[in-house]
Amino acid sequence: MSNRTFTMIKPDATAAGNTGKIIDKIIEAGFSIKAMKWTKLSLADAQKFYEVHAERPFYGELCEYMSSAPIVAAILEKDNAVESFRKLIGATDPTKAEPGTIRAMFATSIAANAVHGSDSDENAAIEGSFFFAGRELA
Repeated sequence: MSNRTFTMIKPDATAAGNTGKIIDKIIEAGFSIKAMKWTKLSLADAQKFYEVHAERPFYGELCEYMSSAPIVAAILEKDNAVESFRKLIGATDPTKAEPGTIRAMFATSIAANAVHGSDSDENAAIEGSFFFAGRELA
C-alpha cells in the first residue's frame, strides 16, 4: 500500500471549467498535491499512455478524446492513496457514482467521466512517471 496516487482531470472537466472545483474537492478530502501540470496530450501520447487498452474496442475513441483538449495531471499523497482516491472519484458511470463523489458532481457520461484515478499502487507509479520526472515531485 502506497501513500501516492496519480490522477488526470480529463478534457470534459477542463473544458467545462471544473478544474478548480475538482482540485478543491481533492484537497478537502485530505490529499496533498505533490506535482501538478496543465498540459495537452498529443494523439501519440494518449496512445502510449493507454496502450494497455490497445486491443479493446474503445481504445481509438479514448485516445482521440484524451487528446482533444487540455488535461491536468497530478500526483497526490494521502494514507492509502489509491483506494481513498478511487472512493472520492466514484464509479466510472456517473449515474452509479455515490452522491458527493467527483464523478457524480462533474462527469457527464461513462466516457466523459471528469477524472482518471490509478487502480493500483503499481499503475500509480507507472502513470505518474509518464508525466513527471523525479525532480518535479515535491
